[in-house]
Amino acid sequence: MSMLPSRVRGAQRLLQYRHTAGGRPPPGRAFSSRLLQCRHTAGGRPPPGRAFSSRLVLGVETSCDDTGAAVLDETGAILGESLHSQKEVHLRSGGIIPTVAQQLHRENIQRVVQEALDRSGVHPSQLAAVATTVKPGLALSLGVGLEFSQRFVRQHNKPFIPIHHMEAHALTVRMLHPVAFPFLVLLVSGGHSLLAVARGVDDFLLLGHTLDEAPGDILDKVARRLSLIKHPQCSDLSGGQAIELLAKDGDRRRFPFTTPMGQTYDCCFSFAGLRNQVTMTILKQEAEEGVEQGSLLSCVNDIAASTQHTVASHLAKRTHRAILFCKANGLLPSSTPTLVLSGGVASNQYIRKALTIIAETTGLHLLCPPAKFCTDNGVMIAWNGVERLRESKGILPPHVDVRYEPRAPLGVDMSAEVKAAGIKLPSVKLKILN
Repeated sequence: MSMLPSRVRGAQRLLQYRHTAGGRPPPGRAFSSRLLQCRHTAGGRPPPGRAFSSRLVLGVETSCDDTGAAVLDETGAILGESLHSQKEVHLRSGGIIPTVAQQLHRENIQRVVQEALDRSGVHPSQLAAVATTVKPGLALSLGVGLEFSQRFVRQHNKPFIPIHHMEAHALTVRMLHPVAFPFLVLLVSGGHSLLAVARGVDDFLLLGHTLDEAPGDILDKVARRLSLIKHPQCSDLSGGQAIELLAKDGDRRRFPFTTPMGQTYDCCFSFAGLRNQVTMTILKQEAEEGVEQGSLLSCVNDIAASTQHTVASHLAKRTHRAILFCKANGLLPSSTPTLVLSGGVASNQYIRKALTIIAETTGLHLLCPPAKFCTDNGVMIAWNGVERLRESKGILPPHVDVRYEPRAPLGVDMSAEVKAAGIKLPSVKLKILN
């Protein structure tokens, strides 16, 4: 058993990833070799797609509450797509009920896939492969997409490409911009929150992840606790959308919530404590205003603004530390390093502005896919399939059995090394105007 302090052991492990001129990675260190192979070279860009390609990929997405399908060619051109949202159903029930989501996927997946094919003018026989989300997500929802897709590829004798949902979110930006590996990515959604260095299509270093709740989850829960569905401006909005809308007219300074994990020097996230702070504030305000739970408070705009700002601040600070860690350890190119913000919560403009400040402060170039590509969709799954098809990675014959995985980490976990580095952040003021 090693008697070295954990900080020293972490530093030794990081040294294995460092590039040295003319040096070779230690024998048997495949992980170190991959890092060196993906190290930035001047002018490096992903290979350009042809003007027209006969290799077409169908993408299928059912990881949560959206049934999506799309057909893409190798250039990233969207030939046809379809999306069925369950938002209205789940708004009425106050949250996603897995069995309801499963049933709605079953009722709509055949139609959605057929619409994508019809709009693309592509017959199944013309497809090069079918890519489908198999991890992570709601088990019952994942099962619907996987079952349908395996029947489809067997019927039409097509290769099958299992897709990691977070990998697809991370790579979507490469469909829209010539982003070379490696780059830093912050993925934030209703079910996930993570920071990772993307070094290749299937090669990620996980720097931090959520320890409890995801940012989209806390925004939805606060919106439900505030009964924002009863607000005349919010009746048809998701919880996160309602918080963002009302926050525009709120005073974020009225309720100064504490940013989580201020004394924990890593890149992991925690939102449960913030939710408790907000809940206690709501209870206090209900008592002061003499209203019962379920009634709208007069200060909902201020609570929304304070909650949104604290979420944005937490994301910004962890991302700032991740950037400093990457710079200290040569994990990003020295020329034009890129930060990608993706996932459903990346649609929030206030959070985008907070990350813009961090990117500008640290000299990174921030890229965010358009809002329609941040939320779950079949396009990002098809594009992930295109990227894997190009590199012949994870392509399975049609009759191979595949299992879905509700929980599935992304890449190699480096969060312990980040914590061992103990990086303290310089002060950065998030002056954001709504």
